[in-house]
Amino acid sequence: MNLGLKNELIQYSKLCGASGFVKAYDGNLSVRTKKNYILSTASKTNKLKIKPADLVKSDIKGKKLAGKRHLSTEIKLHLYIYSKRKDVNAVVHTHPLYISSFAAAGKKLPGNILPEVYLGFGNIPMAPYATPSTDEVTASIAPFVMEYNAIILGNHGLVAFGKTIEDAYYITEKLEQYAQICFNAKVLGGAKAIPAAQLKKLDALKNTVYKSK
Repeated sequence: MNLGLKNELIQYSKLCGASGFVKAYDGNLSVRTKKNYILSTASKTNKLKIKPADLVKSDIKGKKLAGKRHLSTEIKLHLYIYSKRKDVNAVVHTHPLYISSFAAAGKKLPGNILPEVYLGFGNIPMAPYATPSTDEVTASIAPFVMEYNAIILGNHGLVAFGKTIEDAYYITEKLEQYAQICFNAKVLGGAKAIPAAQLKKLDALKNTVYKSK
């Protein structure tokens, strides 16, 4: 297995555990190698205690190639995203407290409360509930996977993906913070949306300042 990617996968798995994005055996992370193989966290792996032996190598179709542990039952979710997005090399699936609370309530996160979230994500889609570990999950995210890099899974959690595992982790981190802010704002009487005229100014920034980043 690729030593650099293995180390990164372990590092960000532990960060997910330390940040509280996963508990017990929840969640799974993966990376794609330059040769289009997939390294992923094995089934029933505590992310805080993860070791090199807890990683599994497979091909893009889910055939196990190396590793003593079993592939995660959620590997289909990862493989589907990789098959649709050639620009994606990492997938992070977690159950963060506040995002999962929105998912459990069936309440979408508004995308127009904080400028950095609007610029970075726009709307944040929520896929309908789907039975975990089945093709229902991939079908549920199909309408969103090409346009977004983060999808809330109804009654489930979050899947975030990006060019690197660092990118996917930071998307998770930012959206969980945002979900907490939206929740706390609700307690204070409700979040105040950015006015439409101001959103147009942010749209202009998307096409100029932020386009070059």
